[in-house]
Formats: sequence, structure tokens, C-alpha cells
Amino acid sequence: MPYPTAAPATDRPSIPSIPSHQELRSRLDSLARVHRVPGAQLAVHTGTHVLSVHTGTADALTNAPFTAETAVPLGSVTKTATAAAVLLLADDGDLDLDEPVVELLPDLREIPEVTVRHLLSHTAGLPTGPDSDSAAGTTVSRYLSAVCTARNTLFPPGTGFSYSNAGYVAAGRILSEVTGMTWQEAVAALVLEPLGIVPAFLGDAAPARPVASGHAFNTATGLVRPAHQNLAPVEAPAGALLASAEDLVALGRAVIGGSAVLPAALAGRMRRPEPAADPGALADSWGLGLALFRQDGRVWCGHDGNAQGTSCHLRADPDSGVVVAFTGNAGAATALWRDITAELARLTGIRVPTAPAAGTSRGAAVALPECAGTYRNGGTEYAVKLDGDGNPTLSVDGDYPIPLVCYPDLSCDLVDPATGRVEPGGRFHRDPATGAIDRLQISGRTARRTGTD
Repeated sequence: MPYPTAAPATDRPSIPSIPSHQELRSRLDSLARVHRVPGAQLAVHTGTHVLSVHTGTADALTNAPFTAETAVPLGSVTKTATAAAVLLLADDGDLDLDEPVVELLPDLREIPEVTVRHLLSHTAGLPTGPDSDSAAGTTVSRYLSAVCTARNTLFPPGTGFSYSNAGYVAAGRILSEVTGMTWQEAVAALVLEPLGIVPAFLGDAAPARPVASGHAFNTATGLVRPAHQNLAPVEAPAGALLASAEDLVALGRAVIGGSAVLPAALAGRMRRPEPAADPGALADSWGLGLALFRQDGRVWCGHDGNAQGTSCHLRADPDSGVVVAFTGNAGAATALWRDITAELARLTGIRVPTAPAAGTSRGAAVALPECAGTYRNGGTEYAVKLDGDGNPTLSVDGDYPIPLVCYPDLSCDLVDPATGRVEPGGRFHRDPATGAIDRLQISGRTARRTGTD
């Protein structure tokens, strides 16, 4: 018997039937084997019903089963929960989104123009932050004092976009300063528990629920083995949450106004595109803790996240009420996510955006010799060089150079040297005053030019 619809089919995606539920589970099983993903969950809220399937094992060594309740390291999807908690404090009048952060965090004294809104929308001009191993032994105050400096600023706050874990470290510290709780306690009390989510975080000594390990594929042995989670404790607000796909559906329902936990007006503020937030290859635009994607005349919101050996994704459509959430416990689960959403469209008619909408034609590829140079984002160096034929390549921190394809609008694609597959990369930016290329944005992260080659 089909699930009932709450609105005409022309206004809402088609609603899955019970047979398609069975087939969807079969397809998830099959695709998980193809992509060598030990376990995965998919949950869909159709606007009236929840369709939930899961497959495989939570840990390849113990063979613990992957269940609907298994919590998976979410990586950056954590940021949506952190942002929601900050917005709830703002709604209560405990802070102002447009007040200078330095009034709450003296560690940001060198960049007093940065506001809470800038932090949540990645428009503060902050670098990504050090790698987790480097940050492991530091305190939040030392972390912020080292990263949030005038010298490290990529652009004037509020004038550009650069995806930044450091911004969410600061946002988590704000939660602690205002509430007197740790970040974990604050996000649990304000967001997770009201949504009926059993809190689980990286580093929990005795988790209150079953948890999944991330996994990596060893090409030499052909084996999939658990991966160690190395997120530094100070980075928790940017990526330490564990949850299931069904939990993510509850969070997705909240950010589209389908839950009393986030008032509709507050959820609308999260979804409103920030004017300076151009995330390039990450999404079509960005709100407060939410990536925004265009699909079939609608704007979906959500977030993607990768921990060590996991890939997790959330999409929600405020117009139809549809929410789709996926978790997988291997790096290859990103490809599984793309494939299972294609199956979801085939089986149910629900078309989920997994990437920014295709724009108008950018024209033919062009030579862009003036892009050659060195660019920096905090401690990360991006070197753009021209090969023997004058074609640009990109090397990150000295890694093997990857071919770039440049276009007249200064956008660029990355070319996989092994397969020749072209992937969206980002774009170069010109200084509005001089016209010279002064920034490079790759995968949502902006790097400031420091020299020419």
C-alpha cells in the first residue's frame, strides 16, 4: 500500500511505496559491496513518513552489525548542530549575530571586525586551521590566538568565503562562554536531546549507544580495516559529533522548520544565503551552518562531512518537507552516496542534489599563465605552476601536481592524473583595485597569493 501524499504530486516529490523500500535496501546492500563500504545507513523523510534502511557491519574487525541506531562519526555535518545551538542562544537574546566576536572572545583581538555571523557562514576570512595532529596538544585559547591573526586573514571579514574549521572552534568557544557548559554539554542540551538524539561524541570513554568505526581500504592487501579518528579535542565543534542517518533526518527536519526545537523563523535565518558566501565547488551558496543547493527550481539545504574513513551527508527541502540523510563508514562511501541518490531518484522520484547545480557554459578552456604563483591558507601552501606545454598544475604542500583546466570566468577544474576524470575545483579571483589575480579558491578554501612563479 503506497504511503499517502500530503500535497499534489506536482508540488512534492513522489512518495516511496513499501516495495520500493525493499528494493532500496537491496540496492544499498549491492552498492556497499561494489564500493567496499562495510556499512551504511539511508533515511528519507518523505514529508509524512520515514523510510529507513541500513546494511553491513559497524566494524570490520569485530563484525558488529550496522543498525538503525548505530552512530557514525559525522565529520563536518557537526557544524550544522553547532550553528543551530548558537542560533538558539541568539534567539534568546544571549548574543547578537552581528556583534564583534572579540567582545566574547578576546583571543580574536587582532581581527575585531569578525562577527558571529561571519564565523557561522565561513565569511570571517579565517584560514582552515592547523591539521588535527598539530592541534592535538593545544588549548582552545592558544589555538585561536595562533590562527586568528591579522597576518593569517585571507580577506576582509564579510567580503568572501573560505571554509574554516577554525571559525567553528571559535563558535564552539562562544557556546561555552555564554552557557558555562562545554561544547558537548551545550549542543546536547540545546539541540540533540530536544530532537530525541542520544548524544555521542568522538572521545567518549563509554558511549551511550553503538558506534561505528571509520574504515580505510589497503590497496596492497585488498583489505578494509578500521581507521583511527584523530580529530583534536579543540576541534570538536567542527567535527566531533556521532549520529545515525535517522538522527540526521531529525536535524534536517529542524532546519527546515519541521520541529519545535528550532522555531520556523530561526530555521529560516539559518537557510538564508549570506551575501558574501560564494562557496565555489562546495555548494551553490551558504547560510549559517548550512550549505545551499539548487535543484529543480528549489533550494535544498544540508551539509557534507568526512571523518577518518567515514562519509556522511544531509539534504533537506523546505518546500516539500523531504529530508534525505546518509552515513557510510568508509571513505569510498562518498561515491556510494552519489550512486544511492541516483537509485533513490529512480525508485521514488526524489531527486537529491549532491553537488552544486550546473551553471551556464563557461566556454572553452583557456590558457591562464598569470595564475602561476604561490598561494597560502594558514600553514597550507598551494603552488600553481605551468608545465612544459604552458598548462597550469596545482600542488598542495609539495604533493604530486594535478592538472588544472581554466576557463574565461576564472573558474577551474581539477583533472585526476590516473583516470583523466574532471572534477570541479574552484576559481581564481582578481583584486578589484589592480585586476591582478590575488586569490585562489579550491574546494571552498581560499588561499591568498604570496608570490609569483
